[in-house]
Amino acid sequence: MKRIALLGIGLMGNPVARRLLAAGMHLTVWNRTFEKAEALRPAGAQVAATAQEAVRDAEIILCLLANGPVVSAVLDEVMDALSETALWLDMSSIPPATARQHAHRLAERGIQALDAPVSGGVAGASEGTLAIMVGGAASAFARAEAVFGALGRATHVGPAGTGSLTKLANQMIVGGTIGIVAEALLLAEAGGADPVAVRQAIRGGFAESRILDLHGERMVTADFMPGARCATQLKDLDSALDVARELNMTLPLTESVDGLYRNFVAQGGGDLDHSALWLALKSRQTR
Repeated sequence: MKRIALLGIGLMGNPVARRLLAAGMHLTVWNRTFEKAEALRPAGAQVAATAQEAVRDAEIILCLLANGPVVSAVLDEVMDALSETALWLDMSSIPPATARQHAHRLAERGIQALDAPVSGGVAGASEGTLAIMVGGAASAFARAEAVFGALGRATHVGPAGTGSLTKLANQMIVGGTIGIVAEALLLAEAGGADPVAVRQAIRGGFAESRILDLHGERMVTADFMPGARCATQLKDLDSALDVARELNMTLPLTESVDGLYRNFVAQGGGDLDHSALWLALKSRQTR
């Protein structure tokens, strides 16, 4: 039985924890807001009062934290408590450079690390259908096979940092597609068509996508309870543009979408689901 420490019980951490427990793994959970971790005790999780307590004797430390600075701070907290045979498995969405820095720090102690961010949202985490993008050594990837199998489909994409880079590519596609689906439905509605029927009409054709399916439904039903927050989408787009600048690239479409999310977050939309970009685009039509 794998001994796993899960650091971070947020929107994704809770369903991930439940998937791991259902797969029969020994799971210790920790969160700065203790009540979020405590809620998993009835499901069979051990609850740690501190991050150091959670990682002690764990074979795999799985992180699902808010951003790069938070992961760095938690790594600082637990570094001395980690076993040299542990595997650091970071499923947070962090910049590639940060993932490489963490891997280097851990390697100095002989500890393997993987950056393995995910796509699929809360629904994918609950259903065990996450797309998992993994950077790091192939030997470390093999060690995490049981964890990946409980959570979804994992693909090893290259060395440290490339999992995080792949997630940025994913987020560019997601953010851009959300924007164009929103504009298409708004255009249809403005022209007199029923947007609910329009979404159904184009399903199954070349416009079919997971975004049209899930996020398009959120738009036509105006249900923007967060599966992934606008603030998180903006963070990832910002990171993608940072990497582009490091590589002397320009990404004009991503810059445009980033600007839309930036304005919407500044207006108070940061905690809504990222499909709520529809609201920002709709408001432009009524000025």
